[in-house]
Amino acid sequence: MRKITPFCGLLLLAYPSLNQAQDTAPAALPRTAAPENALTYFLSPANGATVTSPVTIRFGLRGMGVAPAGVTNPNTGHHHLLVDVAALPPDTLPIPNDANHRHFGLGQTETELMLPPGQHTLQLVLGDALHIPHQPPVRSEKITITVQ
Repeated sequence: MRKITPFCGLLLLAYPSLNQAQDTAPAALPRTAAPENALTYFLSPANGATVTSPVTIRFGLRGMGVAPAGVTNPNTGHHHLLVDVAALPPDTLPIPNDANHRHFGLGQTETELMLPPGQHTLQLVLGDALHIPHQPPVRSEKITITVQ
């Protein structure tokens, strides 16, 4: 049996069956619509930048508004920062919350991140009230930075 790990308490309130062991993969969860022209992007750092740690990362968003997790206003969401993630998480499930998938569920639009020296990739994904990517997904380009 496979145990489903909760991504956030809001998800378990909305879908309590996800907290139970299941023999099969969970069904896709409802997706929140996003305007076709919506875009999230990095204000800084720029792709290819050489930086020092801590790195200040500023998020941009066009065509939608920022709202904290749990808020279900139309055309809003909150940022998730993917750090050194090779493959995107599924668009049909909540974005994981770990060292490589960072949640900004209070509606933050910037952060300072301690990164070890070397090359790192960064990508933004906008999540809905339950941390699920919108339909269509609102993702930035993946950028690469070098930390000295």
